[in-house]
Amino acid sequence: MKLPRRKFLHLAAGAAALPALPRIASALDYPTRPVHFIVAFFAGSLSDILARPIAQWLSKRLGQQVIVDDQPGAGGNLATDMVVRAPPDGYTLLEATSANVWNAALYDKLSFDFIRDIAPVASISRTPSVMAVNPSFPAKTVPEFIAYANANPGKINMASGGIGSLPHVAGELFKVMTSVNIVHVPYRGSYLPDLLGGQVQVAFGPIPTLIEQIRAGKLRALAVTGATPSQALPGIPTVGEFVPGYEASAFNGVGAPKGTPVEIIDKLNTAINAGLADATIQARLAELGSVPVSMTPAEFGKLIADETEKWGKVFKSAGIKAE
Repeated sequence: MKLPRRKFLHLAAGAAALPALPRIASALDYPTRPVHFIVAFFAGSLSDILARPIAQWLSKRLGQQVIVDDQPGAGGNLATDMVVRAPPDGYTLLEATSANVWNAALYDKLSFDFIRDIAPVASISRTPSVMAVNPSFPAKTVPEFIAYANANPGKINMASGGIGSLPHVAGELFKVMTSVNIVHVPYRGSYLPDLLGGQVQVAFGPIPTLIEQIRAGKLRALAVTGATPSQALPGIPTVGEFVPGYEASAFNGVGAPKGTPVEIIDKLNTAINAGLADATIQARLAELGSVPVSMTPAEFGKLIADETEKWGKVFKSAGIKAE
């Protein structure tokens, strides 16, 4: 029996679509079990703190528990590798951060390519640092700091939480753009006691780490490192006001294994962006000196690519590599 051509083509098209139906149905039902949100740093870290309100929001919005799973190690590479190897089904997500970008420049050989192997889902926020000095330090402004550094090359110590940390990369960008000669002193633990004691003179530390000491007058804030002033530190200028083009802030967002269905990515993106519009989450981020940033998956992917290029140039110029 011969089928009319039109009917044959209709049946063939329907048959071709059948394998996709379970995948689409599964994506539409997502999630049907708890989701693990992998964070690359320890409990109580800024990354962990920023992840938790989003995870709580998603748990309510999606009707399944979203569990923050801290997996510190290898500067964030351990957690990323874990997600890269996970099934692309939306049940294992990564808190994608600037550390992923910095690691791409720091390490010559990684078991993954972050841009290739992690699908961008949504941006969450950007968190600037604050350029803070010990109150005994003579400079009270960024121009005064630059002038003092030029008059005293190699005599200013800059503290950081280690090679590739936000205080380190923010400080290195400052060094590259101003040509000042200051000495990087990486710490394995907290550098705050030595900054308060004057053993090191400056740090480009995350605002949540230093804000209480600044408010108490135990540290002096010279400027914030973001593109705009911080609500958490009213009256403090940006570094960019004195060093045109300077901007150094850490982003965080959500990524998924490559191959995760677009329907799941879009569902997560919509839910996360709704959370960033919620007044409670906005207030929580503001307390941490972090600014919510809503993006589409494509926009977040472009941000990651742009940041990878930017910091790759900075690290190459400064000769920074992992020890």
